[in-house]
Amino acid sequence: MNPIAVKIIVAATVVAALGTGYWWGAKKTAPTTTMTDKVVAKSERKILYYRNPMGLPDTSPVAKKAPDGMDYIPVYADEDAADSAATATGKILYYRNPMGLPDTSQVPKKDQMGMDYVPVYSGEEPTSGAPLVKISVDKVQKLGVRTEAAAVREFTRTVRATGIVQANERGLYTVAPRFEGWIQKLYVNTTGQAVRKGQPLMDIYSPDLITAQQEYLIAVKGMQSVKDGSPEVQASMHRLMESALQRLRNWDISESELTQLQKEGKTRQYVTLRSHANGVVLEKPSIEGKRFMAGEVLFQIADLSSVWLVAEVFEQELGLVRQGQGAKIYVDAYPDKTFTGTATFIYPTVTPETRTAKVRFELANPGGLLKPSMYARVELASTRSNGQVLAVPDSAVLDTGTRQLVLVQRDVGKFEPRTVKTGTRADGYIEMIEGVKAGEDVVVSANFLIDAESNLKAVISGMRGMAMGDPKAAVTTDGKPAAPPALPTKAGASMGDMPMPPATQPKPNAAAHKGH
Repeated sequence: MNPIAVKIIVAATVVAALGTGYWWGAKKTAPTTTMTDKVVAKSERKILYYRNPMGLPDTSPVAKKAPDGMDYIPVYADEDAADSAATATGKILYYRNPMGLPDTSQVPKKDQMGMDYVPVYSGEEPTSGAPLVKISVDKVQKLGVRTEAAAVREFTRTVRATGIVQANERGLYTVAPRFEGWIQKLYVNTTGQAVRKGQPLMDIYSPDLITAQQEYLIAVKGMQSVKDGSPEVQASMHRLMESALQRLRNWDISESELTQLQKEGKTRQYVTLRSHANGVVLEKPSIEGKRFMAGEVLFQIADLSSVWLVAEVFEQELGLVRQGQGAKIYVDAYPDKTFTGTATFIYPTVTPETRTAKVRFELANPGGLLKPSMYARVELASTRSNGQVLAVPDSAVLDTGTRQLVLVQRDVGKFEPRTVKTGTRADGYIEMIEGVKAGEDVVVSANFLIDAESNLKAVISGMRGMAMGDPKAAVTTDGKPAAPPALPTKAGASMGDMPMPPATQPKPNAAAHKGH
C-alpha cells in the first residue's frame, strides 16, 4: 500500500476517534453539570427549619435525626412563601399583628421586633377579631381532627352523693316516767326487739302512783256519798275525782290501766307501762329492780317504717338540688334493689373540712330492709328549669387557666380560636353561655394538636420576620441585642402557649469519624 495513503487513513481514524470521544464526553458531563448546578442552587436557598420526616408536629431549627434514625427534612423559605402565596387569594382587607395582638393596619408595616404584619384576605377575617389558624388538608387528616356542631339539647345532669341511713326523727319515742319508782318486771328486755303500740313494757312500783290512785278512789267514794246532796257539793266532788284521774293521765298511765282501776275500785301496787308507738327498741338502759328518777329514759323506740338518708352533696352542685326532687338510692346490701326517696330538707350550713352540705331524703322502708347507719349512694337527675340549652362536647373546650377557648371551623383547614363563657357540665357536654352559636362546627378531637401547630407557626413566622426585617429592630439603643418577648408561663397554659426548648445538634459519633 502506498505510504501516503496509509498516513491519510491513520489521520482520518485519529480524527474520528477524537470526535467520538469529544461527543461522548460532552454527553456525560452535561448532566453532571446540571445536577451540580441544582445542588449549588439548593444549597444557596435559605432553610427556615427542619420538620419531622413522619409528618408529626415537631420541628427543629437545626438538622437532626428522628428516634428511628431518619433525617429531618429541611423547609426552605421559597417553599413556605409559595405555600403562603397559594393559599393567599382574594382582596387584602388589612394587616394584623404577627404576634396575635389586637393591632391592625391598612398598609404593610413592621412591628417593634421587625416582624412583618400578616395580610388578612377577604373571606379569612374571623368574626371575633382573632386570627385564623390555617392548616393544610393533609395535616388535618394526619392529626385526626373531628368536629361537631353546637346544638341545643335537653341538659340533664346527674348529681351523685353518698349518705348514711338514719332513723326518722319524727318517729322517735322515749319512755321516761314523770315520777320516781322501781322496775319490778321487764316484758321487753332486749335491744332491737320490735314492739307494738299498747304492748306492755314493764311493771313498776311507785309510792307516788299509789297515793294518786288512793286520791282517785277517795274522790269516787265521796261522789257516791253526796249523790243525794246539793248540786254544788256534787260538782265539787266531781271536780276532785276528775282532778285525781287527770293526774294519773299526766303521768302517762295508759287508759287501759285507768279503766281497770275504775272497774276494780282498789289500789294496784304495781302499774304496767305500755308502748305508745310501733317500732324497735334502740336503747334499753332498764334492768329489773333498778330505781329510776323522774325524767330518766328507760326505753328509746324508733318507728323504722320510714327512714331518713342524710347525704353529703358537694358545694358546687348545691344549685342543682331542690326540695321535693326525687332521687334513686342504692345500698350495697341489696344490689338488685333500687329505693326511691324525696329531698325534704337542705341543711343551712356547709362542712368546712369537706366543702359539702347535708341534704336530707325521706323514703319508705318496706320490710325494714334499711337499717340505721347503713351507707347508701344517691343519684339525682337535675334538669335546667329553663329547658334546653346550647351545648358542645366538653372535649372541645381548651382551658388555659385564665380563659376558655374553642376552635370553630370556618372552612376546610381554617379554624378560629374563640373565647367562650361556659356553664354547667352534664353527660359529656358543657353549656355555652357566650361565644358560640347553634350550628357552628367546633373541633372536638386533636384540638390540642391544632393549638400546638398554630403557635408553632407563629414562632416560625416570628423567626422569619426577624430575619427579613430591619436589623436595627432587634437591637436596643445601647447596641445590645433586644430581649425576645416574654412567653406565658402561667399554670394551666395550653400546649401551644408553653415555650418549646431548642433542639440541640446531635453530637458527631467519634467512632464514625475514626480513621478519616
